[in-house]
Amino acid sequence: MRSKHYGPDLTPPWKKQRPAPEVPAEPDLVVEEVTSGFCGAVIRCEKTAEGPTVTLEDRFGKHRVFPMTPRGFLLEGRVVTLVRPQGRPAPSGPARTASGSLAVPGARARVARAGRIYVEGRHDAELVERVWGDDLRIEGVVVEFLEGIDDLPGIVRGFAPGPDARLGVLVDHLVPGSKESRIAAEVTGEHALVVGHPYIDVWEAVKPASVGIPAWPAVPRGQDWKTGVCRALGWPENTGAAWQRILGCVRSYRDLEPQLLGRVEELIDFVTVGGAA
Repeated sequence: MRSKHYGPDLTPPWKKQRPAPEVPAEPDLVVEEVTSGFCGAVIRCEKTAEGPTVTLEDRFGKHRVFPMTPRGFLLEGRVVTLVRPQGRPAPSGPARTASGSLAVPGARARVARAGRIYVEGRHDAELVERVWGDDLRIEGVVVEFLEGIDDLPGIVRGFAPGPDARLGVLVDHLVPGSKESRIAAEVTGEHALVVGHPYIDVWEAVKPASVGIPAWPAVPRGQDWKTGVCRALGWPENTGAAWQRILGCVRSYRDLEPQLLGRVEELIDFVTVGGAA
């Protein structure tokens, strides 16, 4: 028999699970994923073939991607359903550039300084532009790429760095005892600074979680590193397309490793302090 109080559904009303409130996944909203207990701030939402996902960043800078399932998160202890924000959210504070600096609305690019920042290759230059481009234009700093640093001593001599024309150079795989470290020691001086990161290639300076991989694969010595990475990850062995895929995952400084962030900031400071435009 069916009770007239319950209708076709025999579940008593007090036992029915109420729908969780829907909360827009706005940037910097702090939530906890109910299954894993991972707690972090919302970095971004994305639409995928499997459904919408949200990327969270915990206080250690670790990123994790979760599906935006009903009742999938806790907000201040309450079960909620995260949904994609509608439209562009109103800014809650001063706008910032991709590097984290305060944005200057309407600012025009400064006349280029005589000083320069050199990086090893095109990918390095494109990554620096992606994150620091707004800052560099305001400071009037031009970034150029070298296609390797074997000829760096001659390039530095030809540039003739001075007090009003400082030169900064960013080098890949700058570790003690390497060829890169010997060249850096040869050209570094009062008005020329060479710094670097420990990664074999600037690809590795992008956080694996931002790219959606568990880690950058180890490539055996003797193999082309970029091709080996594509092969290990099951990507087409087209390094140009692979780089565009990686670069597309970089939205701000949060997607880069600290070992690169600090070095680029150091170079920008070096070429702008005391220099003339």
